[in-house]
Amino acid sequence: MSNRTKFTRRTLGRAAVAGATLLSAPMPLRYALGQAPATVKVALLLPTSGGQAQIGQACKRGADVANLVLADMKVPVQLEIMNYDTETKPDVARTQAEKAIEAGAAMLVGAFDSGQSIAIAQVAEQRGVPFIVNIAAAPPITESGYKFIVRNFPTAPMLIGGAFELHKEIFKAAKQTPKTAVLLSINDTFGTSMIGGIKAMFPKFNMPYEIVETISYDAAAKDLSVEVAKAKATKADMLMPVCRLNDAKLMIQEMVKQRWEPMIVMNPGAPGLYEQDFLKTMGKYGEFHISNVPWLDPKSAMTASLEKHHLAKFPNDQLDLNGGFTFEAMLIAAQAYLAAKSTKADALMPALRGLKIDQHVMIGGPIQFDAKGQNVNITAAAVQNLKRKPTVVMPQASSASPLVFPMPGWNDKQRV
Repeated sequence: MSNRTKFTRRTLGRAAVAGATLLSAPMPLRYALGQAPATVKVALLLPTSGGQAQIGQACKRGADVANLVLADMKVPVQLEIMNYDTETKPDVARTQAEKAIEAGAAMLVGAFDSGQSIAIAQVAEQRGVPFIVNIAAAPPITESGYKFIVRNFPTAPMLIGGAFELHKEIFKAAKQTPKTAVLLSINDTFGTSMIGGIKAMFPKFNMPYEIVETISYDAAAKDLSVEVAKAKATKADMLMPVCRLNDAKLMIQEMVKQRWEPMIVMNPGAPGLYEQDFLKTMGKYGEFHISNVPWLDPKSAMTASLEKHHLAKFPNDQLDLNGGFTFEAMLIAAQAYLAAKSTKADALMPALRGLKIDQHVMIGGPIQFDAKGQNVNITAAAVQNLKRKPTVVMPQASSASPLVFPMPGWNDKQRV
């Protein structure tokens, strides 16, 4: 067992004033009685430079305050977080994962992007090191038979299914239903997975609208004027974008320029529209768009702690699902280490697979993983941009503000 592991019967016996009593106490009580938290090395691999840099940095902020939240929640682990920049490139992600393992990381966490996460997964599998996926939706991550991976994020089909159900709730609440929709999607690993999933699942959900056209564009696109013009030409009532941050900005800017005002812009489970830089850059044009995505549970005590520490450390930065899921990955690493009482992969992986974490920050049931390593208990929310803030509007039980549907025109007085 590693010298870094403090919670053995031997060390507890030495440190306790009343050894027998302390050894029988639950873990949080032991921590409260003065035991120093155990330390474990966790490598965080994120795109903190390149095209996805702003999202990668948002993820990192959730990890930066993880130890403070764990202390608040009496989780007796101190994480030594080793940060590695994937540069938004799968080949760099692979190299950085190798470096992290050589530097002694007991577990890997990352990488927001599906392509980069798959590259890391391959290294983790080859080297036999546990990999906790914070955000990445491509099904192959948990459908390829990997033995050293768990994912605490919905798969593309889970995102799509949750989004379709929320669409129906939204239309029912608004008493208005679009008859047609156009799908406008990035063509990277994530976008391709989403499009494939939508085509396969759409007929099964008996949706009240028709998808009249699917338009894709390159992940490196600097101009979406042609694609937006094609989408506008369909005269669809609803735009369903599968995008990321930079292309989300290009898309909305072009819609304003071309004066295309559909009933709503509502994604089927994708990033971009709720990102802080999107809201800052787009101003009034960023308002009223809806993202059907997992979100932080405002009723969780752990969410309150995360929000408190995030605000104190990063007062000018938004806490969203990027920070939320990255924090939860760190929580998973800490709880796995406590359960395994070891930094060895042959102890950590069974511990990860056997976890059931009831207290966490994202909406949904306990964090626990199926035989493939997938957490199937995550549920989605409809998050609408209101007053420059992503706000839960559905389901109604978690709603923080009334739904606005359809969205006002680009120059409507409601946009300020």
